Amino acid sequence: MGDYDDDLFRREMAGVAPLKDDDRVREHRRREPTLSQRLRRASATARPNRDPNPLTVPERVPEAGPYDIVGVKKNGVQEGVYRKLRLGKYDPQARLDLHRVRLMEARDQVYLFIREAQQNGQRTVLINHGKGQHSERPGLLKSYVMHWLSEFDQVLAFHSAPPQQGGAGVTLALLRKTDTASQKNREFFYERSRAQR
Repeated sequence: MGDYDDDLFRREMAGVAPLKDDDRVREHRRREPTLSQRLRRASATARPNRDPNPLTVPERVPEAGPYDIVGVKKNGVQEGVYRKLRLGKYDPQARLDLHRVRLMEARDQVYLFIREAQQNGQRTVLINHGKGQHSERPGLLKSYVMHWLSEFDQVLAFHSAPPQQGGAGVTLALLRKTDTASQKNREFFYERSRAQR
């Protein structure tokens, strides 16, 4: 520093007292979190931000072509029931149209639709996903709808609709009965068998 800088430094530091030399080492303790902080942390760790929709969106699903006829029958479904579904003999009690709907929005709509239909006791539903023949990846939404329906425990079977109900661009799904409906069925057949004796 030059003479001018030294003088300036001394003038600025004129009223400053040096710190006392202390042999003690000061530890900075973390304060205990407040009750409010502890509650917020507990809430954040106990309730992770998870999507309530369990349907998965893998990068690849088995691809169904726009005109492919697809169907799945899970264990326990009688062949005659599946045949009636396949032939469109069960009238759909609810319908979902997914035309021009993006993949993630379609996922949410399918989840809510199936869940609500099953809770309302609807057994046969129709999902109009379209063929996707003019899409960049033909049949993409159709392929994902097939994948999602396979993931549902509530879906017992599904099949492409017959031509009069939309053909390859539409899927019919057979839903599991609610516990209440199953109980009513058991009671009905029990009473019927007792009356026949």
